[in-house]
Amino acid sequence: MDPSTVDLTVPKNRGRAVWALADCWNIVRRGLTHYQRQPINIVWQLGFPILSVLLYGYVFGSAMKVPGGGDYKDFLMPGMFVMTMAFGFINTATLVVYDSTKGVIDRFRSMPMASSAVVAGRGVTDLIAACAELTILMLTAVAMGWRPDGGFGFLLAFGLLLWLRFALIWLGVWLGLLVPNPEAAGGLFAVAFPLTMISSIFVAPQLMPDWLGFVAAWNPISSTAAATRDLFGTPVGSGDGWVEQHALLMSGLWPLILTAIFLPLAVRRFQKLGR
Repeated sequence: MDPSTVDLTVPKNRGRAVWALADCWNIVRRGLTHYQRQPINIVWQLGFPILSVLLYGYVFGSAMKVPGGGDYKDFLMPGMFVMTMAFGFINTATLVVYDSTKGVIDRFRSMPMASSAVVAGRGVTDLIAACAELTILMLTAVAMGWRPDGGFGFLLAFGLLLWLRFALIWLGVWLGLLVPNPEAAGGLFAVAFPLTMISSIFVAPQLMPDWLGFVAAWNPISSTAAATRDLFGTPVGSGDGWVEQHALLMSGLWPLILTAIFLPLAVRRFQKLGR
């Protein structure tokens, strides 16, 4: 073959993909740089879950029951990991609305960069922060006496927690593009708090009134909490309902459903900005 006839040009679609990845990485670097220059943000994100673990574990632990017996701290810790991942969408929404109201997103849109990079970069940055949060929380739990089973189950449980966080990132991005200011984003805590309380994070659903236990059992957060307890080898306290008996399946399915709903909504909302 004549070397002069070989096409050395990069395919158009491949070139777009490479530039989209480069733009996404720049957004990730920007987000991580903000944490480096404003450490108070990561201190708050980590401080609240750690204080919650200490509060519920030591203050309320002696008064709580676990179905089938067992140490309440062992029951609580996986639930606290889930709660931290669930509350993460508030941080996502706050950061997105801050960029939106300060004109940062409008500037990104005016630049020759992939529009998907802004949304994807936010998601990757939040997942990196979530890994740090989970690691520090687990070290705190071990210091309190929590001893999970190791091996593949531990890694799978860690992955399920990040899978839930990944799904809720898009909820946070969508809400961040909807709310008018950072103060309104802070009010989302009033929505997240009952969502986490009416679940199996702190109390097994079978210990609640029947109607409330049914709602708590079908809460997507409860499925992840029950599945991670089982994988960590800690007390599960699951009931007889179908969703509780298939917690591992539902812990993978619920985040998939949430992603299928909120990822398109977030992208569509981003595309409509400035129109």
